[in-house]
Amino acid sequence: MIKETWNQITEGQDVRQNLSKLRQDMKEGRGREAAITCISGEEERLILLLQDGDAKIRKNAALLMGDLGSQEYLVPILHAYRIEEQLFVKSSYLNAVKNFDYGRYLAFFKERLDELAEMKLTPENEKHITEEIRELSSMIISREGVLLHPFCGQDETFDIVLLTNRNFQEITREELRRLEPHAKTKVFGAGVMARVPNLNWLAEIRTYQELLFSIKGLPTCPMDAEKAAEMIVKSDLLKLLARSHEGNPPYYFRVELKCRMDHSKKSAFTRRLSSKIEKLSGRKLINTTSNYEFELRLIENKEGNCNVLIKLFTLKDERFSYRKEVIPTSLKAVNAALTVKLAERYMKEGAQVLDPFCGVGTMLIERHKAVKSNTMYGLDILEEAVEKARKNTEAAGQIIHYINRDFFDFKHEYLFDEIITNMPFKIGRKTEEEIGNLYAEFFSSVKRVLKDDGVMILYSHNAGYVRQMAPANGFVLAETFEISLKEGTYVFVLKRKIN
Repeated sequence: MIKETWNQITEGQDVRQNLSKLRQDMKEGRGREAAITCISGEEERLILLLQDGDAKIRKNAALLMGDLGSQEYLVPILHAYRIEEQLFVKSSYLNAVKNFDYGRYLAFFKERLDELAEMKLTPENEKHITEEIRELSSMIISREGVLLHPFCGQDETFDIVLLTNRNFQEITREELRRLEPHAKTKVFGAGVMARVPNLNWLAEIRTYQELLFSIKGLPTCPMDAEKAAEMIVKSDLLKLLARSHEGNPPYYFRVELKCRMDHSKKSAFTRRLSSKIEKLSGRKLINTTSNYEFELRLIENKEGNCNVLIKLFTLKDERFSYRKEVIPTSLKAVNAALTVKLAERYMKEGAQVLDPFCGVGTMLIERHKAVKSNTMYGLDILEEAVEKARKNTEAAGQIIHYINRDFFDFKHEYLFDEIITNMPFKIGRKTEEEIGNLYAEFFSSVKRVLKDDGVMILYSHNAGYVRQMAPANGFVLAETFEISLKEGTYVFVLKRKIN
């Protein structure tokens, strides 16, 4: 099939379509090797197509050369790129060049990039120039990498947003006030807004999900790429980046747009916005798909405009860096930390603690970080989970005893003061009936390992089972916290009922 297609190309039959067909056939099995063999000795025929009068044939020929990957095609493609007058073809030449060793031509590509930056955009040329700029930037970054700017703003004043669980913003706010009394805070639906004189407290608060920064003078922008780009570039964004980082521009960014647009419109908007920001900033801000230093986050509001925030990837969140290993059922580390914070007043120092379904150990690790315990045990029926829990615990610098065993077969020489766990839930092959039976067996047998004055802290996806089975098995619900109504997750604090 490949040989037949190539023969038709050399005979001038449906050249444009056959070039596309050949590229498609090369993706199947050993198609690329077959095409290389077929074209071997006739490379000049393919190169001559770069001079064809049909721009789409030139485009498809260049892309085919890129797919073939032979270095001998690089110089002819670059020559065609230099003399090409049809803008829509030029980015395809660059796309092909990416497959070769083009390092010696970086100076030329940079010169072309500067030239494009000075060109006046019109409705006719904007799309094609933007595509060419994007390809050139990608190629240069791919070869030279991104010179990341070290964050140095720990002692700077910032307007920030701490995204939190929507039911427990006050917990994070109280922690911030305790650690940084000079912070000016305000709770809103998704978390806590604050003006802080420094960021030295940041690692101590374990209950926020994400840290974002507000840009002075730019709370919102219109849902219009050109106007939004102009407002962003004229804002204090560059000043914020400069005072919080070592070194000089350019800074590398990505755009995250959260709105009701469909995917194709959203992609088109972000591409247009990014290219406008690059141009208006004089490429002090450069869009890239990898190794970006910050994310420009636009969130559509009720008025149809966008709230504007930035996320700095140069400011590393090391709070949960110990968690190097996970499994599919692993609880989010921040939810484990929130669970511990909610139940903290029921915990005591020096307690003997058991997690009967420990997974990768996150709940126990967070428990010990909040309130120092004595001996801690983690059980899990899954060997992989136990092995990963040991690695995470070592990374956290803690000592926890993990056993690869079913909780219902577990026996211990002394009783525990506290049980804390993320209860198993319906996932994969587990059925709702199996989960119900597990809860029933758990509540009927857990008293054999828990002291009479012991406490249970359960993170559960099955609130109904807890509310039904806990009282029936001699437990009192001391407190209940709704984590997510949508996901049906709750934290329950239970105590033994003493008659």
